[in-house]
Amino acid sequence: MRLLLELLPGPPESILDRVFAFSLSAAVGIIVTAGLRFIYRAAWNKGFIVRFLIGWFGSIFAALIWTPIRNYIVEPSYSELFIFRNGNNLFAGVEGTVLLMMTWSALYFIIKYYQLLQVEREKSLRSEALAREAQLLMLRYQLNPHFLFNTLNAISTLVLSRSTEQANAMLTKLSKFLRYSLDYSPLDMVSLAHELETSQLYLDIEKVRFAERLKLDIDISAEAQTALVPTLLLQPLIENCIKHGLSKNENGGTIRIFAEIIDGLLLLEVTDDGPGLPAETESTEGIASSSGVGISNIRNRLNEIYSSNHKLVFADAHPHGLTVRVEIPYERD
Repeated sequence: MRLLLELLPGPPESILDRVFAFSLSAAVGIIVTAGLRFIYRAAWNKGFIVRFLIGWFGSIFAALIWTPIRNYIVEPSYSELFIFRNGNNLFAGVEGTVLLMMTWSALYFIIKYYQLLQVEREKSLRSEALAREAQLLMLRYQLNPHFLFNTLNAISTLVLSRSTEQANAMLTKLSKFLRYSLDYSPLDMVSLAHELETSQLYLDIEKVRFAERLKLDIDISAEAQTALVPTLLLQPLIENCIKHGLSKNENGGTIRIFAEIIDGLLLLEVTDDGPGLPAETESTEGIASSSGVGISNIRNRLNEIYSSNHKLVFADAHPHGLTVRVEIPYERD
């Protein structure tokens, strides 16, 4: 190494000599710390106390290796910084080198622990995401059999009453609806316009039962039509209106679907003109404690997707009827 320094032109005190000596010394230090890193990796699974002792004594050992090599390299150019000229002590300044190595070791372990913490956090987030996905899948697959059971029950009623044409029409609509729903994953988000198109198939099925008794009033703004909503959000709300509103009125009734964007939120309302909300099921905040499969499913799915950043409210409509109001963040493709 000293020979390399002697090959440089000019006096040893030249800037080039100093830069070269410092760079060579730093390279040796990097090689020494690389050896330390290899030792630390090998001892990482030995427990905290073992890691601490290896870090402590490893720093001292690395300092004892690097100090004389560094002093030998930099002596011609940095002699004024060291006292080894007086007595030719190559271990001069070893205390500072030990402190430097211990600082490096401490930073190594801090960074290593931080990386492990990040890995554990990512694992935790992935586990939460998988659990959430499984919950949503369960809720969605719970909804399909529920809808299928109700529809098949209605078809059975039509068959018993010898309304074969109506039963056949309902089966045709049912097959289209099921095929349509299978085209999308239970976790997909679709536009409100697409969701309304899917719900129209369900409404066509119900129209076979109710004929002219079922009327629709749809008022959805152009902006709201582009809003992303969970798949099969509307169908349980419409089903709730039919079950608790229209079916209890011999003359049928009207279902009104309204949607608009207000202050970054999608406001979606499904209203019927039936008897309204029973007093015993209404809380002080106007939130129904419905235990029906469809509404409970919607409530749970909204909780999973939006956490507390949503509203599902049941309120009496005027002059009579029930309004189901959903508020979720406005998102679009």
